[in-house]
Amino acid sequence: MGRVHTIKMHSYPGMVAVVGVETSEGANFMAAGWHAYLSMDPPMYGVAVGRDRFTHSFIKENGAFSINFLPFESADFIQYSGTATGLKENKAEGMAWERTQSGAPLLSSAYLGYECTVDQVVATGDHDWVIGHIEKGFFEEDYFLPNGLPNFEKLHIPLYLGRSTYLKLDQEVKNEQILTSLNNKKS
Repeated sequence: MGRVHTIKMHSYPGMVAVVGVETSEGANFMAAGWHAYLSMDPPMYGVAVGRDRFTHSFIKENGAFSINFLPFESADFIQYSGTATGLKENKAEGMAWERTQSGAPLLSSAYLGYECTVDQVVATGDHDWVIGHIEKGFFEEDYFLPNGLPNFEKLHIPLYLGRSTYLKLDQEVKNEQILTSLNNKKS
């Protein structure tokens, strides 16, 4: 077996964020695999949204969105929200959510969520990188330990592997803290 010389998008396994936006019909949710914390001061979050996605125009129009992290038990909704279009389906139907102060819908089933207002939108190839200020953060206290790490006895985190496949991250997965470094220099 040899090396193949081509571009391979390898960013998985990873957590999927569910982006929430207010639409003319109510709320819409879209799964996004490409997202990141961008700054702690001020707190900022970024998410890649395809320009052809139903969610895209509403983020730009409203200037607000939510970031929702759902437990493994909601992986079916994560997958659905990433494969169905809000243009044809009401993805908020049957889902409990609340409107944040900025107007963005936040899923009640999210163990962690952010209310964001748009700071800027940067064109990046076939997606726009939407950069938002985190106005407020929400989390379910029982799902986290006093040190801030997930409580895997109560929280099962879905990791997306690709091809509609998720890994359940829970207390059964080996958890090892690495306290030594290969060298003493900081990067």
